[in-house]
Amino acid sequence: MKPHQISAQAPRRKRRQRVGRGEGAGKGKTSGRGTLGQGARSGTNAYPGFEGGQTRLLMRFPGRRGFTNARFKRDYQPVNVGSLNVFPAGSVVGPDELRGRGLIEPGLFKILAHGELEHPLTVRAPKFSAAAKAKIEDAGGAVEELHA
Repeated sequence: MKPHQISAQAPRRKRRQRVGRGEGAGKGKTSGRGTLGQGARSGTNAYPGFEGGQTRLLMRFPGRRGFTNARFKRDYQPVNVGSLNVFPAGSVVGPDELRGRGLIEPGLFKILAHGELEHPLTVRAPKFSAAAKAKIEDAGGAVEELHA
């Protein structure tokens, strides 16, 4: 390395731009605020989504109305009738068996009617769709509803 190849080290922190100190400083006159209007005044605090006093978009939509039953909501994991074919014919399929095969995680689940059941099974679950009950019974199986 030669003396003419040495450059000054970059400063650790960039100096702040001093505004309103003349046109020669680069941010003189209006200090980067444009001309007139709310943004040009001191003390402005227009929040994101502010529309100059007009009712903001978020408040114009009706989506904030209504009732949500979040406190007492129950989430059921879906288990399709077609996925019950992994169990041998005539076996009893309950929460423990489904958990053992990795079809559900601990918690509530519901048997739904997607797919076809190829052999009779006795299925125990907290909830069934009407079509799922019909498919299990048509295959010669039985349905037992558990209390959640």
